[in-house]
Order: sequence, then C-alpha cells, then structure tokens
Amino acid sequence: MEKLVKAVINFIGEEDGPTSVEYAVMLALIVVVCLTAIATVGNNALAKFCNVADALAAN
Repeated sequence: MEKLVKAVINFIGEEDGPTSVEYAVMLALIVVVCLTAIATVGNNALAKFCNVADALAAN
C-alpha cells in the first residue's frame, strides 16, 4: 500500500502528467482545425467543379 501512495505522490509532483494533457488538448485542437479546413476546401472545390461542368454542359 505504501508503494501505491508513494507512486501517486510522485505522479502528482511530476510535471509529465499535466504536460501530456496539454499536448493532447493541443493535438485535438489542431486535428479539429485541419478537418474543418479540409471540409471547407473540399466544398469550395466541389462548387468550382460543378460550375465548370454546368458551363461545359451549356455549350
């Protein structure tokens, strides 16, 4: 039981735990931004391709 208590105290005292959480949150935000940017670019490209297809079909 003493080993467990010492391990918990050491973990709380170390900076590795909070740093890992900060990196995980940062990574999650980066992923969300990337997915949003990819979706936006994809929608814009789709609209351009549809405009080109409509223009070609009209001729």
